[in-house]
Amino acid sequence: MLYFASFRELLGVGNEDLQIPSGSTVGAVLERIKKVHSELTETEKMLVAVNGSFVESGLLLNDGDVVAFFPPVSGG
Repeated sequence: MLYFASFRELLGVGNEDLQIPSGSTVGAVLERIKKVHSELTETEKMLVAVNGSFVESGLLLNDGDVVAFFPPVSGG
């Protein structure tokens, strides 16, 4: 798992290895992240990329996928 911007600052780490059961979806990983890092309260608004491409929560993950979490982007 990779964490960027304010998530990296909040957690104090830029990456970590989490064992995810085979056949898990991105949504299941988000639920796991919330349990491991309770300080990440708005996971439903996170942007998630798998292997460099932004994805939806229903995507099934494969062994070796790199999952990255980005905070919501705002602009003006």
